[in-house]
Amino acid sequence: MAEPTETDLGPDRSLLLVDDDESFVKRLARAMEKRGFSVETAESVAAGRAIAIARPPAFAVVDLRLEDGNGLDVVEAIRERRPDSRVVVLTGYGAIATAVAAVKIGATDYLSKPADANDITSALLASSDALPPPPENPMSADRVRWEHIQRVYEQCDRNVSETARRLNMHRRTLQRILAKRSPR
Repeated sequence: MAEPTETDLGPDRSLLLVDDDESFVKRLARAMEKRGFSVETAESVAAGRAIAIARPPAFAVVDLRLEDGNGLDVVEAIRERRPDSRVVVLTGYGAIATAVAAVKIGATDYLSKPADANDITSALLASSDALPPPPENPMSADRVRWEHIQRVYEQCDRNVSETARRLNMHRRTLQRILAKRSPR
């Protein structure tokens, strides 16, 4: 993708990045600054909401799950102060229900992690009626399955029996899956 031009971004290039993964936020902030955005970062819902209320950004990238709550609260705060803002919601746990909730609240797009700066820039600058291009390097079906199992396993406090019950899977099958390395 070509670098965005000044006309793509418009006069207000403010971008709010909200994610609790510190290294990811720093890398993404540097990449987005190189693309012409004026970046401000937050690592919690509280900090993201405070920035959204004090200085509503023209663009935002918000992680769905943060340590202190749900990123959709930040999206709502941005929409209340600046309805024309373009907001992309990022998450490691893509699900139709959360995608629908994010779009209803006012997110422009919804991307699953890992998303790179090019994917995010494309989503932020895409016209509202155009479908985004398919990802260059999508996760394999095996990787998506593995990520889902890992998420449920973590949500069940790493309890194999409870995870197997919730996934409607035999406990030993789950143990074999968990013992293997993650697929690519």
